Parts: sequence; structure tokens; C-alpha cells
Amino acid sequence: MKLRHLFTAVLLTGFTSIAAADLEAWTDYDISEGVSNVTTVKVDPNMIDKYLEGLSKTWVKGNEVAKELGQIESYSIFVSELASSGDFNVVLVVNFADSGSLQPNKADYDAFMAKWSEENRANSDEIVPTYKGIREITGEYLMREITIK
Repeated sequence: MKLRHLFTAVLLTGFTSIAAADLEAWTDYDISEGVSNVTTVKVDPNMIDKYLEGLSKTWVKGNEVAKELGQIESYSIFVSELASSGDFNVVLVVNFADSGSLQPNKADYDAFMAKWSEENRANSDEIVPTYKGIREITGEYLMREITIK
């Protein structure tokens, strides 16, 4: 009987905590204008260096061009220290100034393609298909930073 009362008390405390959480955007926390595209990837543990080598010649080069052109703010690669655990072991992040930066824009496309050489395009066309055998994209997210006041 005491166990049942304890369980009920714990359960009610949980509901009370949830009901009392009445935070308001821009009053209790800020939402960033910037937006991040986050991709989670499961790479075979013994293939992470090979995947990173390919990214350095494709994804990184493309993001460097976009960054030089002011189309993105920054990008990052995160690799888990525990390569065999969880649903992913590599995280790719691209940070944009705002969601407007994600909208299709012919001028931005043309500027990128002018800087992205035919050699880079051919290199990507050769390397990217090899990823299929060593990795699986497990998720893609569009995220904003929340800052609690």
C-alpha cells in the first residue's frame, strides 16, 4: 500500500512540474535568428577516416566556397569518441544567418557555381557515390538555438 502512495505522489509531482512550466518565447528565452542544418550519420567504425577524407574533398570544399561568398556563417564536423554506439557517430552542421538564407536564390547559385570549379564538381561526382558503402544518413534537422534568460 505504501508503494502505491509513493508512486502516486511521484506521478503527481511530475504532472505539477509540467503544468507549472509556462515559459514564453522572448520573455523567458530567446530564439536565434540563425538556423543550423544538422545531419546525423552512422559511419562504419573502421571507415570514419575514409569518410572524413572524402568530406574534406567534397562537403568541406563546398562549404568553404559558400562561406567565402557569405552564403553560410560556418560549418562543423563532430565525431563521437564512441564510434560503435548509438544511432549515429558523425554530426555535420552548417550554420546560416537566418532562414532566409535557405531560400532558393539564382544569384547565389550562379555565384557558387562560378567559384565551384569543374574539377571540384568532377571530384565530388567521383567521391560521393563511394559513401553509400560506408555510411548511412540517420537524420536531418533544421534547428535554432534557444537561450534561457
